Amino acid sequence: MLPRSRVTQGARYTWQDYRAWRGDERWEIVNGVAYAMSPAPSTEHQSVTLRLSSRLERQLAGTPCRPFIAPTDVKLSDQDVVQPDILVVCDAARITPTHIEGAPDVVLEVLSPATAVKDLRQKKALYEHAGVREYVVVDPLERYAIRFLLGADGFDQGVVFAADEMLTIAVLDGLEVPLWEVFEVEAPAPGQADVP
Repeated sequence: MLPRSRVTQGARYTWQDYRAWRGDERWEIVNGVAYAMSPAPSTEHQSVTLRLSSRLERQLAGTPCRPFIAPTDVKLSDQDVVQPDILVVCDAARITPTHIEGAPDVVLEVLSPATAVKDLRQKKALYEHAGVREYVVVDPLERYAIRFLLGADGFDQGVVFAADEMLTIAVLDGLEVPLWEVFEVEAPAPGQADVP
């Protein structure tokens, strides 16, 4: 087996290569290209991820939709294996003992300086092509979220949600997450947290 630290720049990798790697480094494969997921995310990134995922888990209890957090392998194709920060799968047939097979219904990525461009460029295009119904990027430093919904022509232009607004997950029956709780900022005055 190839240790992950021996991944060669410019080489193309597959799901089988990925499954054969050993070691505790985290990697993703996008269009066959291996991307290291190090260094580890910041504590603020992890805190925002935890608060967001816990609210999703609580609100999805009793529904067929299940949230997962990284590191959960998602095999979108033989050349595309990712570990989104948070994902929601509503089709139990996609959930295997080792990974998620195919596109999740919702993917949420919490941006970090080291991965923001990849999340907004390569991974957004990948999720769109794979058929992810809703993609949300959350910026823990600037404290906002952008939601992209998949339509017949791909993802829409996106809707921006500020820290004092409710983030609405449209494909989960309009599930709402108060972003001020996720970002731990002052709650808006009553009636001020309307959805954009």
